[in-house]
Amino acid sequence: MHSPQELVTCVEQLASLPAVYHRIREQLDSPDGSVIEVAKLVSSDPALTTRLLHIVNSAMYGFSGQISSVSRAVQLLGMRQVHDLVLSMSISAVFQGLRPAVMDVPRFWRASVLRALSARGAARLRGVADAERMFVQGLLADIGHLVMYHTVPHEVEEARLSARRTARPLFEVEREVVGCDFAEVGAALLSMWRLPESMGTVVGCQNDPRLAGEHGFEAALLYLANVVAEADENDTDSAEAAEAMPRLVWSQIGLEPESLSALREEAELNLAAVIALFFPHLGRY
Repeated sequence: MHSPQELVTCVEQLASLPAVYHRIREQLDSPDGSVIEVAKLVSSDPALTTRLLHIVNSAMYGFSGQISSVSRAVQLLGMRQVHDLVLSMSISAVFQGLRPAVMDVPRFWRASVLRALSARGAARLRGVADAERMFVQGLLADIGHLVMYHTVPHEVEEARLSARRTARPLFEVEREVVGCDFAEVGAALLSMWRLPESMGTVVGCQNDPRLAGEHGFEAALLYLANVVAEADENDTDSAEAAEAMPRLVWSQIGLEPESLSALREEAELNLAAVIALFFPHLGRY
């Protein structure tokens, strides 16, 4: 049996995020942090600059007029949203060389982007001011599985097949077979990366949002995003998927089950374009 910390430390490639991300994070956390300094940090990395400008000029943000400078992009987005965008792009770079033999990696990232879009869409529907934060948390929601398929592939695949065969929640079976579940491994990875503690709480409690305390709303959004991703993967009707969701989770989110269909439709509509923005390398797998 394995602990989340054991699995995470076994993957040397995941030891750290790019230095530029941590320097941007320092600016965000510092009372003296400035938009100007964040723009300088992004501009110091030509590849990051190109990708950031490509994303902010895409339909994902819908700004009127072409944004041609990093300083203008940072001014429009704000430091926190630039932080989250750089984190999303860094995730893509960190995991690019990780290709577990028994895992369909393009399918994994497709589902991860679908979760990200669904979580963000639900947050927007609720009028959350920083809805973009849910995009990166949705992208990170299933990151534990990438670690597990790299470190204990046969055990985690055994758990997946057993859960499907017995119609039991996957995380429960993973705890029995592996010793921990994907959400716990994901939270351990975010802790190792020194990401905001709230992100680790949300990811770690996505299977039971009641355990997330003050972050229960965000964890419940991830629960909903997982339901959308599973419905897409299993080709389940949206109404059926919504009905199967616990009423308590719907109450935490503050939405009605009927909203799932529209959220899923919007996420699937934007899926291909967002994958191309954040994971252009997937086409080369």
